[in-house]
Amino acid sequence: MDKYRILVKGIVQCQDHYLVVEKWYDDRIFDPYQWEFIDGTIEFSETPEKAVQRVVEEKTGLSVLVDKPLYTWGFTVGEVCSVGIAFECTSQSEEVILAEDLNDFKWVTKEELPEVITNQAVLKDIEKAGLTNQFTLDDFGKVDLFIEPMD
Repeated sequence: MDKYRILVKGIVQCQDHYLVVEKWYDDRIFDPYQWEFIDGTIEFSETPEKAVQRVVEEKTGLSVLVDKPLYTWGFTVGEVCSVGIAFECTSQSEEVILAEDLNDFKWVTKEELPEVITNQAVLKDIEKAGLTNQFTLDDFGKVDLFIEPMD
């Protein structure tokens, strides 16, 4: 088993809306389906930019332009350490064809994010991405997450 995983996250914007997807986490938490940005694993010999384009297309059917890296994150589960790079991406289309492993999707404005997002890790992502200029994290409330981010 690999001890490290490299992840990518696509924060996809189309005009003034951001794409969030509803993903199943764990039946042991209060709300097993939670909203987040699109993420996935880099494949061997793939660049992070190509990986995020592939992941977004596989999960949503959208072709995106990768604008820039926004931040990094990481967490450990058991003996596997995951490290990720989040990218700002732009789509010219809002027509999503959702992958089977995702439950739902929404295009939301910055102002609507507090109504949709409850996952503390995603809230930190929003803050790192600079999307909190319209609100503060206090607007979101708190939800415990079963995976602790690493420091």
